[in-house]
Amino acid sequence: MIINGIKIENTFAEAFPMKVVRLIITADSKYWLKQAANNVTGFATSVIACGCEAGVEKEIKSSQTPDGRSGIAVLLFAMDSKGLAKQVLRRVGQCILTSPTTACFSGLESNEKINLGSAIRFFGDGFQVSKKINDKKIWRIPVMEGEFVIEDKTSITNGIGGGNILIIGNSNGEVLKSAEAAVKEMKKVNNIILPFPGGIVRSGSKVGSKYKSLIASTNDAYCPTLKGITKTKLSKSNESVLEIVIDGINEKDISLAMKKGINIICKKFNKGIKSISAGNYGGKLGPHHFHLRDVMK
Repeated sequence: MIINGIKIENTFAEAFPMKVVRLIITADSKYWLKQAANNVTGFATSVIACGCEAGVEKEIKSSQTPDGRSGIAVLLFAMDSKGLAKQVLRRVGQCILTSPTTACFSGLESNEKINLGSAIRFFGDGFQVSKKINDKKIWRIPVMEGEFVIEDKTSITNGIGGGNILIIGNSNGEVLKSAEAAVKEMKKVNNIILPFPGGIVRSGSKVGSKYKSLIASTNDAYCPTLKGITKTKLSKSNESVLEIVIDGINEKDISLAMKKGINIICKKFNKGIKSISAGNYGGKLGPHHFHLRDVMK
């Protein structure tokens, strides 16, 4: 498959099951919204070392938030419910409770729930109070600024982590520009996040390492400086590879994000980009396989 001169390799992105929570943050101003959202999703690029993968999903109009203020939806992913609950408690307590004017609510509905305000409320030292609004239990926790409003529980559901594309080209500059354009298009899709800095990762990894203490190491097959000494997947002219990782609530939206990203690359960057590939481990890592050529049909 070749689209506008760019080869779409006959391979697939391999993804794995995760648990996901959507939190709705509201605040009096967009400035404090972004401060809270950026902090609660910080240091959350990969479960390999960060405990969770997180990012901003979308902005939400005041007419669509629980308290009628501007909002931001963030998604947090972890490998299991217990790990996700731990990350949510720590991050909300340290990054949203502490941010001026903010409130925090559950952003999805499911039968599986974890503690949110029911755990954070103890910060109120006995002065916290609860009330029911539209059949949802809300905690009002006194803080020096006034009070912090937070929903008692938040629903979690099944998610998918590890959808990805690899952008391969002959110029660092062109590959980076194309990746930036792809990220911009992908972020228009709901129910997904791109957890790495700016949505892009230059240090793609493989499972395992020659060092027993490491569970992942550099993906040497795609490192241009190693072409002469490893089993490379790059041609002689390929000098740069960047990866975009996609986590999502469902396969449909991950596929859509991949398609949007690849489409914009093929449309505008066919001179510098030579091929689009994806990272997989022969199907041994996860059950979700996003075949690039199927995605692009």
